[in-house]
Amino acid sequence: MIPIRNIYYMLSYAFQVLNEQGYRKIATEQFHNVADLCAAILIKGISSQLKRGLGQEYVSKTETLSALRGKIDVSESIKTMTMLRNQMVCTYDEFSVNSRMNQIIKATVRMLMYANISKERKKELKKQMLFFSEVAEIDLNTIDWNIRYNRNNQTYRMLISICYLVVKGLLQTKSDGTVRLMDFLDEQRMCRLYEKFILEYYRKEHPEITANASQIFWQLDNDMSDMLPVMQTDIMLSRGDSILIIDAKYYSHIMQTHFDTYSIHSGNLYQIFTYVKNKEIELADKPHVVSGLLLYAKTDETLLPNQTYQMSGNKISVKTLDLDCDFEKIAEQLDEIVDEYFV
Repeated sequence: MIPIRNIYYMLSYAFQVLNEQGYRKIATEQFHNVADLCAAILIKGISSQLKRGLGQEYVSKTETLSALRGKIDVSESIKTMTMLRNQMVCTYDEFSVNSRMNQIIKATVRMLMYANISKERKKELKKQMLFFSEVAEIDLNTIDWNIRYNRNNQTYRMLISICYLVVKGLLQTKSDGTVRLMDFLDEQRMCRLYEKFILEYYRKEHPEITANASQIFWQLDNDMSDMLPVMQTDIMLSRGDSILIIDAKYYSHIMQTHFDTYSIHSGNLYQIFTYVKNKEIELADKPHVVSGLLLYAKTDETLLPNQTYQMSGNKISVKTLDLDCDFEKIAEQLDEIVDEYFV
């Protein structure tokens, strides 16, 4: 079980904006659950956005007008016989706060109203929604999360990311097509946050090391690469001629069993070994030391891996990261990895 305060710290690394002055007080507050925490972050973020002004974008609008505007929809005008009233159906673009991002925020807040968050936060969110009166209601199941950010809407990046976390964590479709609220943050969402947190921690706290989520290319004997999966690392740390590839895993159960024999998940081990060996071949003509690390979030299982193997000339380790402790202890564990591989 991860303390809620630690989830805030993980979010703070994943979204650096949470380290700004307006958000820091959140770290000292008490929360019933993660939904309550996300509600508090949204309240701060929406308040900040309202001070700047809600973002606007050009939205396509169609209506029947007496004065021509934009493009005339001839077929619809004939169909509805608007000409008899000296009107035409026109389609035009209007600069409006009824943007997709504002719609997502409004829909997310509406859903949080039914979640287990404090009355004070529900009241504050309700007050903020008064400023979203011109924003349309949307179906949460139809949201397109593929959003492009630019200078004009960059301040929405964190807000929309928190909304995504809330929607995917609280919403579940039942077999009859209706929806219900489920336990917040399933394994899949926590895995993404876990990966992002570790990557951003190393970027911020260890600038002497290059930290990226880099792709590794298949080292092929010919040009045939059709249908090969992309080798996308979670975290790749490098300094000088040393490289550490980290595969961050967040599971409810770390070990697999077969006839009462415990072992590391074979697929995870094959994956990190493949990453390491392809990177090794890629750097064959340069001085290099390539290592791999499977870093599991620690569970309450009695048997946990803490092993280091030498495989075909490379160091492959399997360790756990304890998230159920003071954050200073979490940082120490991550720092120890740097000391082991780069000192």
